[in-house]
Amino acid sequence: MAQWTSAMGAAQLARLLNSQQDRPAGPGTRRPPAYRALADGIRLLVLEGRVPVAARLPAERELALALSVSRTTVAAAYEALRAEGFLESRRGAGSWTAVPAGNPLPARGLEPLPPEALGSVIDLGCASLPAPEPWLTRAVQGALEELPPYAHTHGDYPAGLPALRAMIAERYTLRGIPTMPEQIMVTTGAMGAIDAICHLFAGRGERVAVESPSYANILQLMREAGARLVPVAMAEGLTGWDMDRWRQVLRDAAPRLAYVVADFHNPTGALADDDQRRQLVDAARSAGTVLVADETMTELWLDDDVEMPRPVCGFDPAGSTVVTVGSASKAFWAGMRIGWVRAAPDVIRSLVSARAYADLGTPVLEQLAVSWLFSTGGWEQAVDIRRGQARENRDALVAAVRRELPGWEFEVPRGGLTLWVRTGGLSGSRLAEMGERVGVRVPSGPRFGVDGAFEGYVRLPFTVGGAVAEEAAARLAAAARLVENGVGGGGSESPRTFVA
Repeated sequence: MAQWTSAMGAAQLARLLNSQQDRPAGPGTRRPPAYRALADGIRLLVLEGRVPVAARLPAERELALALSVSRTTVAAAYEALRAEGFLESRRGAGSWTAVPAGNPLPARGLEPLPPEALGSVIDLGCASLPAPEPWLTRAVQGALEELPPYAHTHGDYPAGLPALRAMIAERYTLRGIPTMPEQIMVTTGAMGAIDAICHLFAGRGERVAVESPSYANILQLMREAGARLVPVAMAEGLTGWDMDRWRQVLRDAAPRLAYVVADFHNPTGALADDDQRRQLVDAARSAGTVLVADETMTELWLDDDVEMPRPVCGFDPAGSTVVTVGSASKAFWAGMRIGWVRAAPDVIRSLVSARAYADLGTPVLEQLAVSWLFSTGGWEQAVDIRRGQARENRDALVAAVRRELPGWEFEVPRGGLTLWVRTGGLSGSRLAEMGERVGVRVPSGPRFGVDGAFEGYVRLPFTVGGAVAEEAAARLAAAARLVENGVGGGGSESPRTFVA
């Protein structure tokens, strides 16, 4: 593993360790030696993603002072962590966190099962809902009526159809962010947008700061592009971003890019507030980091009293620091592969020029369908249907999980499409494996982390409701019982639990 990419201060680590002391111990549990308790505490923080992998830990003397323990205790804890594969050290470079070679690591992104393969399986792997009809059909019919003039052209529009670019720009302007069409490029979904941004700004080996946890498919895209991912843990209680950590990472690691989901974060559902957004933009500007703001969940507030903060790009309207990504795929339908980028005009020109060596452009018919939705008011009505579906599904899933799995913990998000669930100490990877056996497909936490974090979590999307949500929770409970009883793989590579 490479040397550390971020640093954890002694006071900060001590605060995180002290927050664990309220965890109840099992009946008859003996109090471990001080060094062992410290090593276990640091190991748990790494596995939960609260201390990033490849984070430099404080020197032994500094941590001993912060914790009011002896230096010998810290030295013994560090040695135990090294022996277990959770710490690496190099003379002159210090010690930094790691995960052992046998720990479950993220291997791929998330992909839906094809409809013909579903059968009796409840698929909770993909956060996507069926199309909000009749609006999909109407939009396609409207697009077909507008198609003939475009059919007489070459059909290649690398920046997107001028009419759609103008509509997207106007939508930002109406949100209080004056925007010109020259600041917009239409892409093939948000994934196409972020792929183009990564290729433009972050060559192979460049550091990219990401929230921890973050969206699995984007993490995998960046890995395959050769990026060095630098995780930044979310704030306690999933209240948005921990700005002290963000400032530290941007200062110490100097990443070329930072990727964030400020609006109903995937997978946690967190909503960053105005002050966090302003501070992050200021910190990125000072560090010379390009901040990529993913807005694909922006319109999916599920509670009527949610007050949406200002868009991240509202703190950088010229687009010199913030590059914004939007999409129709989450708010409307995953099959509508239309995304867009909002940035400074020179950035858009560079992205358009580079596109000649990628996909040349986005399908015209789908662009016309989204244009029809925007121009007729169909978009707002379709998204309102989508909110209603997601809200009903969320409430049904939350009730079912609370009933079937009362020991699992989560914060109920006020928007978005996903529930981030702590599984009471059970291995998320083993739950995913056992879930396949009992007919429910669920992604484990490590898919959303960097280098094996979040083994004690799973993500549950709001894609099923009613009796199906109840059955999904019942099957998850059955999978949990199998894991608790040690059924299946077993061994050190597929532990029943992820903590001792």
